[in-house]
Amino acid sequence: MRHALATSVGITARVLSAMGLLDAPTSRIILGAAVIDDILGLLVLAVISSLAAGSINYWEVGATAVLALGFTAFVALIGPPILTRLAPRIENLRVGDSFFIFSLILCLGLAVAAEYIGVAAIIGSFLAGMALAEATEGNQIVRRQTSGVTEFLVPFFLINIGMQLNVDVFRDTSVILLCIIITLLAVATKLVACGAAAWNLGLRRAAQIGMGMVPRGEVGIVVAQIGLTLGVIPAKLYGVVLFMTVATTLIAPPFLKWLFSSEEAARGDVGPPDAGGIVAGKEFSKIC
Repeated sequence: MRHALATSVGITARVLSAMGLLDAPTSRIILGAAVIDDILGLLVLAVISSLAAGSINYWEVGATAVLALGFTAFVALIGPPILTRLAPRIENLRVGDSFFIFSLILCLGLAVAAEYIGVAAIIGSFLAGMALAEATEGNQIVRRQTSGVTEFLVPFFLINIGMQLNVDVFRDTSVILLCIIITLLAVATKLVACGAAAWNLGLRRAAQIGMGMVPRGEVGIVVAQIGLTLGVIPAKLYGVVLFMTVATTLIAPPFLKWLFSSEEAARGDVGPPDAGGIVAGKEFSKIC
């Protein structure tokens, strides 16, 4: 879908979409890597849950990782072709907005399935969006309806996050210093690690990929929020995570526009393409 998230790599997707560069090679690398990055981040939830019990159950974490990867591969590879075949039949049902209703059922159903196998519900809803993206290709009505639901529910998610933040923690100078250090490290590690992995593409493209991966967002916040609820992350550290998330979200866009400026000029007035399954997956994860 064209409307990207206001957090995480969705910020990068929105900037690249506005520049008409979502189909550029580096853009595809960024969005593809973001999916893997988010799924790996969600696996941290298993570690946090084990910490809450007083120790890490390595067998449980390993089993959860295998199940999560298998579940992801199955839905991502098998889901799109099946839904593409079923789409015409679903749309012909004698029910108003039949495919939109089916989309919500699938989103919530995969979220429950993800919880059942021991991983976060957000993985299931994320994959539902990716699978449905191809099936709804060209169906702008379904996409607008889905966008309306997400735009309605996202503020509740953000309000819930804000209500758990104790702003008094920022009165501590050490917390402010830690916020700055963590933010700088968050930017530097993404630039260096992701950029180094793409070094063979050239310096500029390596910098594009590194900066495109800088924004953190809802996955990190969800992990921190659950850690706070379980009592394994203190209020000060939760505040640091939120500060870093907002900061990296604001830092990336201007640098992305500068780094991609030459590609934008070469494209001329080409309109922005659709972000496809990745952005759609992000939007469906917001519904849950």
